[in-house]
Amino acid sequence: MSATPADEVDRIVDAWARERPDLDVSPLHVLSRVSRLARHLDLARGSAFAEHHLEGWEFDVLSALRRAGEPYQLSPGSLVQQTLVTSGTMTNRVDRLERRGLVRRSPDPSDRRGVIVALTPAGRTVVDAAMADLLQRERELLAELPQGERDDLAGFLRRLLAPFER
Repeated sequence: MSATPADEVDRIVDAWARERPDLDVSPLHVLSRVSRLARHLDLARGSAFAEHHLEGWEFDVLSALRRAGEPYQLSPGSLVQQTLVTSGTMTNRVDRLERRGLVRRSPDPSDRRGVIVALTPAGRTVVDAAMADLLQRERELLAELPQGERDDLAGFLRRLLAPFER
């Protein structure tokens, strides 16, 4: 396997090691790269969503509904859990998506006080197209890694992330 050339993180780590030899700066090798990759991913996501006139939060709500499967509906509480926002924030988001015709509310048949949020056909069309574009951009971000290394990386990142998601 050929050596990978130095990158900006290597330069940052080297500078910190020079300036603060008393500190173990080795975590920067991994986490600064994760942070920089997250920024590139955010840019790619934003670009993919903008092509479909969506904000990231809109995609999050629409994709949660789409992943629910037929009939593409969830309670507001389930949407809150899946998108990690407050109920007040979710109410505002659903209001805005409803005004755009991407979701609709209906009474919850199992709870007279509750509502169900459902994806409209227009919402399904836009989230499906945005997802296809997002996946293409993400494939491009991963293009330097063969599939086996992608699988290994996914496993390493899963282990690293697990304690935060328990």
